[in-house]
Amino acid sequence: MDIAGPDQGTILKKLCTKEEKCFSVLMKDVLRPYVPEFKGLIGNDDGDCEYLQLQDLLSDFISPCVMDCKIGVRTYLEEELAKAKEKPKLRKDMYEKMCQIDKNAPTDEEHRLKGVTKPRYMVWRETISSTATLGFRIEGIRRSDGTSSKDFKTTKSKEQIIKAFRDFTDGFPHAIPKYIQRLKAVKATLESSSFFRTHEMIGSSLLFVHDRFNANIWLIDFAKTVGLPENISIDHSSKWTVGNHEDGYLIGLNNLISIFVTMLEQQPIAVTPPPLITQDAAEDNANDAEEL
Repeated sequence: MDIAGPDQGTILKKLCTKEEKCFSVLMKDVLRPYVPEFKGLIGNDDGDCEYLQLQDLLSDFISPCVMDCKIGVRTYLEEELAKAKEKPKLRKDMYEKMCQIDKNAPTDEEHRLKGVTKPRYMVWRETISSTATLGFRIEGIRRSDGTSSKDFKTTKSKEQIIKAFRDFTDGFPHAIPKYIQRLKAVKATLESSSFFRTHEMIGSSLLFVHDRFNANIWLIDFAKTVGLPENISIDHSSKWTVGNHEDGYLIGLNNLISIFVTMLEQQPIAVTPPPLITQDAAEDNANDAEEL
């Protein structure tokens, strides 16, 4: 949970050394304008905890609408999956979570044992949302009135995503073209970024923010973003198989662009009604015409 920082326009986020390392590199990368500004570390009064000082991305907005989309075809690191496979144990808690979402998801054997292994659960979890199919999923939405929703675990189809995006941008038609412009700029910058070329982007999000006047997008959350092994290179768009470190980041980004473009094409054109002419004004116009 982020908290307000000591300076206006700053928030504090509990220190994660992986994320600190990423921000230190990003501040020197072409992606810098697309991530929160990193202002260094700060400790609490007791000196037992350190925080990242980050730019408050909402400070320039008035009653903003905010959406967090987690990007990529998986949200776990390969090392996490490998560790989970070392000594897999049946987990009753994960079996129960699986059943809460879909009672038919466990196999007959898993139902009999009332347990699933962590690797099985990790892989299955990505298949119930749009993560595995579209390369991103909606993590949460907060509207301008303060209400929020995180019930997107099974939002999977493109039609469901479009409906959620329409609800998010309802009443703010200017947001959609601005989002498209920003997403395309992000993509172009990623293609020339040395950070992107050398890192596996896992669990990172795009933060969408708009109010009545503005709309913008930033890359956030780098706690699971790690440098690639020296002998590995990825293109961020190839299919992931265990060991190739592909993250599917560009799959998600391209699908986001495509969906917002579709929404823009389907958006009704706003027609400005002609100004209301009063009876007196009509008579004045008629008199002016006669004089001509």
